[in-house]
Amino acid sequence: MSETASPKHKILIAGGGITGLTTAISLHRQGHEVTVFESVRTPRELGVGINLLPHSVRVLHELGLQQALEQAAIKTRRLSFYSEDGVKIWEEDRGLHAGNPWPQYSLHRGRLQMLLWRAATAKLGSKRLVTGHHLVAFEQDNREVRASFIDKSTGDSSGTYAADVLIAADGLHSAARKIFYPEEGPPVYSGLMLWRGAVETEPFLDGESMFMAGHDEAKAVVYPIGGPEHRRGRSLVNWIAERPVDFDVNNADWNREASPEAFVDYFADWTWDWIDLPKLFTQTDTCYEFPMSDRDPLDRWSHGRVTLLGDAAHAMRPNGSNGASQGILDCEAITNSLGAEVDVVSALESYQEERLEKTAELTLANRKSGPERVLQWVKDRCDGTCLGEHHCVPQSELSQAANAYKELAGFDRAKLVALADTHLQNEGAS
Repeated sequence: MSETASPKHKILIAGGGITGLTTAISLHRQGHEVTVFESVRTPRELGVGINLLPHSVRVLHELGLQQALEQAAIKTRRLSFYSEDGVKIWEEDRGLHAGNPWPQYSLHRGRLQMLLWRAATAKLGSKRLVTGHHLVAFEQDNREVRASFIDKSTGDSSGTYAADVLIAADGLHSAARKIFYPEEGPPVYSGLMLWRGAVETEPFLDGESMFMAGHDEAKAVVYPIGGPEHRRGRSLVNWIAERPVDFDVNNADWNREASPEAFVDYFADWTWDWIDLPKLFTQTDTCYEFPMSDRDPLDRWSHGRVTLLGDAAHAMRPNGSNGASQGILDCEAITNSLGAEVDVVSALESYQEERLEKTAELTLANRKSGPERVLQWVKDRCDGTCLGEHHCVPQSELSQAANAYKELAGFDRAKLVALADTHLQNEGAS
């Protein structure tokens, strides 16, 4: 995504989240006139943890965000899987520790959001980040697209804006997607409820690694997310508790606060030498309830001068920690396409061609639990005689499952090394 003398377009981005802001920075860097419209009036540091995998970190580093990310995040060292009794199933190095050219970052989603907001403000100027504007409609012809917004808190019109391109990065409940596909209905509920929280505590393991434990009926995912806390010997820990729950997704509130009393009894015995999960859950001041949901893959994102990006295009289950990373890869693809094509309609078609099938395959793979399916393998096969470490599933089978997912998602080591080599060659040529 080098700076070029490519044709410049006027571009509107609906949604000032992670992918919307990254796309704005990327397109501005290429010389386009970009304006971001965010629904909320005052963006704040909200949410819990997020992982950025090496293939997406490459994009963020190229946008000049490395130093800010390394201040905010943990460079994830290792991923481990355990059964519900704390017996190890599998572990693998991650990021730089696995020999990749770029790290894996674990960090607080709100810190990432505000980091990107500050970077976009510095690069685009504050007038190009417009708050209190929620996309509700658009019209287009062969000359321009006109997008209309409202103030969500009042329902009043916030104005209509014209541009060459409208990119809808407006999330799981995308207004643009609903306009294109009015009969689609609500997100597809997985049958699993997630409870999530973040709490400052003592470090576990080496203070830089994450783990997943359990099986399909009860699962925990835990990892540190705080660079500042880590540097002073503490750990800001993100945790996820998951179990099946009957739930009407039509009534879902993705920011609903919950109590650990709703789930902690299912994890009462998950106390091991190096971590006490019930204590971790109950000492958290605020936790949130998230019905794990996604969207069915579409056969088309781009419609004339309007396209979908990130969760608006391919909301997926969090198995494999890939949602945000895939949105960031969208940013790179749409920047490259708009830089290569004078005609914006053709450019958006090229972007779709590059990304649609890849994300559809990953969405469907995540519905089968992605790399986390090895937890249920052990639950199904273990006869209770595995002590210290599971031997009921061959290590070669576990390794194959992990590597197959990396290849599908695009962050296997061989591909990353090849990308790094290409980047170095391009720098040498310039």
